[in-house]
Amino acid sequence: MPHRRRFSLAALARWELLIFVMLVATVTLGASLSGEFLTGANLGFLTQDVMEIALIALPLTLLIISGEIDLSVASVLGLVSALMGALWNAGWPMEAIIPVVLVVGALAGLVNGLLVTRLGLPSLAVTIGTLALYRGLAWGILGDKAVANFPSSYTNLGMGYVGGTSIPYTLILFVALAIVFGVLLRATPLGRSIYAIGSSEETAFFSGIRVKRIKLLLFTLTGLVAGLAGIVWTLRFASARPDNGMGLELSVIAAVLLGGVSIFGGRGALLPVIAAVFLIGGLRNALTLDDVSDDMLTLVTGVLLIFSVVAPNLAQRLRELLARRRAASALELGSEP
Repeated sequence: MPHRRRFSLAALARWELLIFVMLVATVTLGASLSGEFLTGANLGFLTQDVMEIALIALPLTLLIISGEIDLSVASVLGLVSALMGALWNAGWPMEAIIPVVLVVGALAGLVNGLLVTRLGLPSLAVTIGTLALYRGLAWGILGDKAVANFPSSYTNLGMGYVGGTSIPYTLILFVALAIVFGVLLRATPLGRSIYAIGSSEETAFFSGIRVKRIKLLLFTLTGLVAGLAGIVWTLRFASARPDNGMGLELSVIAAVLLGGVSIFGGRGALLPVIAAVFLIGGLRNALTLDDVSDDMLTLVTGVLLIFSVVAPNLAQRLRELLARRRAASALELGSEP
């Protein structure tokens, strides 16, 4: 009996397991609130609705594990969207627009990385500044106009579904990138270096790890994927606007932290983050089907953001407490005659 109790407490202390339990609870709640929740059409819409968050969460997970953060991702999304609209209005073909705006997204991330790694500035302060800078550039490029006459062959990729299924085309893109980032984090020397940097930057440096170069790469990747999310957003809504994605960074960071990634770096995994993305999206979708107001949805996101910071740390402390108790019990057993 005592062994069972210790096992159950240890299981509860594993935040990754709790995320999947909460995801199941969210699905159960959604099904109880509305009979439409588990329909193919709604699940397809839900999946499509979280794709930008899910895409940006991939590189941001790696960045936060390394001990840094990027609050400018939603502004990069808006900048890319505004630039797409301006270039389309200027007569550029979409085949040329997409690579150009992806480069702009990567350059935005590169600027963040250079300010952090070369000037030694804190990433929180830097990306708060570039959050305003990139959003301001978006307004400067497009003004208060909206561009909505994109070709249907491209907008169908953003808002369409595979064949007669409820699987969005954007989900295929996300799955492919998730596999790439998952392998990168868990099965390569770069991934091991990212964990080492987040655990102790100084120790990683003296171990021969190129800390600044890796962080610069992660910031650039984050900007690149945020730019890709800007393309997906623009095509999904068939509208380029400078305010696209406003406030999206809160949902992305909430998902990453709720997925068990430590805000202090050194700990985290992609699969629980992906589960957290769908948990947040499923909860918002269920509440929307239940006619909950947008203000309440914003409140829920804020509560989840606070919860995602506090709860994993409490779970970590519980794990440490249980480990100390097991060690003490082992010592007691060893001292018995």
